[in-house]
Amino acid sequence: MEQKFELGFRFMTLEDIPAVTELERLSFTTPWPHDAFVNELTKNPNARYVVALHENKVVAYCGMWIILDEAHITNVAVHPSYRGQKIGVRMMQKMMGVAVMFGAKSMTLEVRPSNTVARSMYVKLGFKEHGVRKRYYSDNNEDAIIMWVTLQ
Repeated sequence: MEQKFELGFRFMTLEDIPAVTELERLSFTTPWPHDAFVNELTKNPNARYVVALHENKVVAYCGMWIILDEAHITNVAVHPSYRGQKIGVRMMQKMMGVAVMFGAKSMTLEVRPSNTVARSMYVKLGFKEHGVRKRYYSDNNEDAIIMWVTLQ
């Protein structure tokens, strides 16, 4: 059953990185390390990262790079205890708004063919499949489906 609760969003800070790396560990077979997020926040001028908070706890995060008028989602994760409650949809809607705010006209991402939940969510948000990156994921050589959406 879907629960409704308050969810706040804000740009990620260095203080959020321990919680975000824990989300990575819980969500992915090849999680990004702590230093990768430090570099994204301190050295990458194209990076924008947002966290979702419930009762001051980071329950989701998403990152993207904005290059010229394109936004590329780098990673997105929702804490396992909070999945199935539309937090991913709310996070992606927030990121689409942030992308527009920074001048993006379109957004792209890669998703595993096996990740049917995420693929369904992206389609509902208007993303369309536009190709495949063969053997993209290093943990099992799974392909990646490339998806794009035009932003309003």
